[in-house]
Amino acid sequence: MTELSRRQVILASGAVLIAAPVQARAPGEPASARSRWGLLIDTGKCSAECNVCVETCKAEMGLSGHDRPLTDAQYLRKVNVRDPATGAAHSVPVMCQHCAKPACVDVCPTGASMKRADGIVLVDRHICIGCRYCMMACPYKARSFAHEDQTGQQPYLPRGKGTVEGCTLCVHRIDEGRPPACVEACAAKARGAMLFGDLNDPKSDIAQRVAREATSRIRADLGLEPAIRYQGI
Repeated sequence: MTELSRRQVILASGAVLIAAPVQARAPGEPASARSRWGLLIDTGKCSAECNVCVETCKAEMGLSGHDRPLTDAQYLRKVNVRDPATGAAHSVPVMCQHCAKPACVDVCPTGASMKRADGIVLVDRHICIGCRYCMMACPYKARSFAHEDQTGQQPYLPRGKGTVEGCTLCVHRIDEGRPPACVEACAAKARGAMLFGDLNDPKSDIAQRVAREATSRIRADLGLEPAIRYQGI
């Protein structure tokens, strides 16, 4: 069992930080529909000035960028929203929502956009033809297009020029029994706004909080059933 594969309660900087347990898959064991991995993000703990999750994601995935914010690959971004009626403002981390009914998968002509049995939505870059239909279909602006040759790639994330990419929910970590890098960094360096876990496990922290507390999903009206839930918006 790895350090962060079991429940931890850490006291740091006066905050209670909780890392959810993750069950590692055995070598060769396929992903199972028994699990439905997801995130619960408490926007009340997420400040606009904090970009720990964004920077950690870039480092974990080897996203160096080309100083072109509008087109550089970005798997996780912060969106600052404000209620014009009340003035209430929130900073919201937005990534692939890992929908149960992903529009990106429906429109992909080659099957490159796919959903694993455990709900994680991925892109197979070996068969992606770069048509970008998935980018147009995604209502969350969660995918990027690689315009240039890629350097500094991580061994667990093959990338290629002319293909689409997006948040994998750190599937390489999940399969090893570790939480996504953004969740781990938020707990260690920020205010612990992210809770990761199995939404199908009624004993998991995330499932219990979703059952007990008011949460919301972005554009829930579309019926895509995202696995990313939010509190405070």
